[in-house]
Amino acid sequence: MTDAPPARRRRWPWIVAATVVVLLGVIAAIALPIVLHAPQGSSGQARVPAGEYPTEVTATGDDDRMRTLAVTTDDGALPDLGAVAAGDRLVVTGAGYDGDRGLYVAVCRIPDEINGKPGPCLGGVGSQEVEQFEEGVVQWAPSNWINEAFAWRLFGARSFDDTQSGAFTAYIELPPVTDGVVDCAADPCGLYTRNDHTAAGDRVQDLYLPLRWAD
Repeated sequence: MTDAPPARRRRWPWIVAATVVVLLGVIAAIALPIVLHAPQGSSGQARVPAGEYPTEVTATGDDDRMRTLAVTTDDGALPDLGAVAAGDRLVVTGAGYDGDRGLYVAVCRIPDEINGKPGPCLGGVGSQEVEQFEEGVVQWAPSNWINEAFAWRLFGARSFDDTQSGAFTAYIELPPVTDGVVDCAADPCGLYTRNDHTAAGDRVQDLYLPLRWAD
């Protein structure tokens, strides 16, 4: 067995160094926004009165962004969110969100405090497992993850429709009323947007539409 030519041996350290630099760059691009993010405050949405089930809400957050959250059925009609059922498909749209932050769109327990963190959420939020995801293909799921960063889209996040205006579309297939962790038959629940794990402590994008499962 012969040794590798000297020129090839000299190239290996540079290849390894370049690989390390690229990996560190990717890690920094993911980690720094999480570490450096400061909570922006409240979304500004008032508590929806009990027994009301609007299909659209608008609120101006402490960051001065006016956000709108709306929902239709998959054929474009307005749903009765006071009488939903497992398997119902809802097209969720938002505008005015911060496109530089990721979002979870999911069915979550409404917190007791007006600015409390929504949850737990039915079916969880954002699996963060590497998966095949084809841009432009509708994938119905109990929760959707919206994040513009390419690294996170490798893990199943969907892009914003328009990053600058903070517009997005999510495709929610409602899960059963309980999953053993949260019971939306016993506790008030809503269809929520909230910051993803990159800004989990920030409540500024917490908008919701109340839901009630039909008896």
